Amino acid sequence: MDWSLLHQFAKNFFPPSEPGKAPNGFPPTKSLRPFRTKDRGGGFLDEGAGLATVLKDRDFGSNEMPTKDVSVVLTHGAWADGSSWARVITALKSKGVKVFAAPLPLTSLADDVAALNRSLDRTEGPIVLAGHAYAGAVIALARPERVKALVYITALAPDEGEKVADVFYRREPHPQAPKLAPDKAGLIWLPEAAFATAFAQHASAEDQAVLSAVQRPISVDCITVPAGRPLWRSIPSWFLVAEEDRMIVPETQRYMAERMKAKIKALAADHTPSVTAPGAVVDIIGDAMRFVTGS
Repeated sequence: MDWSLLHQFAKNFFPPSEPGKAPNGFPPTKSLRPFRTKDRGGGFLDEGAGLATVLKDRDFGSNEMPTKDVSVVLTHGAWADGSSWARVITALKSKGVKVFAAPLPLTSLADDVAALNRSLDRTEGPIVLAGHAYAGAVIALARPERVKALVYITALAPDEGEKVADVFYRREPHPQAPKLAPDKAGLIWLPEAAFATAFAQHASAEDQAVLSAVQRPISVDCITVPAGRPLWRSIPSWFLVAEEDRMIVPETQRYMAERMKAKIKALAADHTPSVTAPGAVVDIIGDAMRFVTGS
């Protein structure tokens, strides 16, 4: 089954929501509340550097990082886990930033929001909350009390009443987008070859192998539930547009970023800039931290 068939599956089996009605006769669902070796983000990676390499001598941003009492919480998307943030974590840690990677089960949008909130409970003080890809929908529904800024890394940002699938399939996919289909358990796995052709085409072969080995499937239940009012309607946001993303087309990224009135940065990166352009990711997180700390 190819991408277009999965698109049709989502549209037919989970049509756009109507007020007070649920698709296909189901009971109404309550809306949820709230590595690449030539780094196009600035040449930060050594030839052949591995995903878990601790880059102690690398400068991932020329500006001083304003830490104060701010915590940064990083949230992975589909077909990934917290290790996809490894280079960003080491760079932020080297600047004295308190940083956490929130593990998501990817079993449903509600489960993922609950898991993220548990990670937020581990922190103290104001939070800069960053999400990659699917996790953009998750961070927008987090418990809001201490979240002071949202950072979207080529991420999905459904509005109230929209499903993740609605924004993901808003435009025709890239010609090299992978063939996707849910398995019998309703889980969608990324084909191994897609890590080199679409998910992280700028990464080294070593990084692509690691990403493929640690991938976590995403449930159809994550992308077919209407979202509640997103935090980006009331909390300042930043958006890193990846111009060479083959998973979420740049036109869709810009549409979402402009709709949410985010502060936008763009670069010629693939779908996984946390791996292939970590310097740019650290920089935009730093922008959000400077806003929160007033520095």
